[in-house]
Amino acid sequence: MRFLHTMLRVGNLQRSIDFYTQVLGMTLLRQSDNPSNQYTLAFLGYEGGNPGQAEIELTYNYGVDHYELGNAYGHIALGVPDAYAACEKIKAAGGNVTREAGPVKGGSTVIAFVTDPDGYKIELIQRPESV
Repeated sequence: MRFLHTMLRVGNLQRSIDFYTQVLGMTLLRQSDNPSNQYTLAFLGYEGGNPGQAEIELTYNYGVDHYELGNAYGHIALGVPDAYAACEKIKAAGGNVTREAGPVKGGSTVIAFVTDPDGYKIELIQRPESV
């Protein structure tokens, strides 16, 4: 088995594509519209996505502009070479950093959190080999 993607339902597809490409530096890999079933899918990722890396699938259901996230969702994690620099770059691009870079409670790993336009949390984990 291999991890392929994580699907997130979004209220405004273009706004979310802009966030993941312009703020987090992902590439829009492919997009498909299904008017008969009233949804559009967009797949984004790094380094060409699958098979080398998992992808994010953004699902826009026609006419739905908001979802309740509930309390079961945690976060998506991204490895970054420098969490401090990543936070500055994200803020400069208009992103919302909700926890500044710093050591995790009870440990030494440097993490930060950002929130996407729909409220999904994304953890940045500093890993110098993440280039």
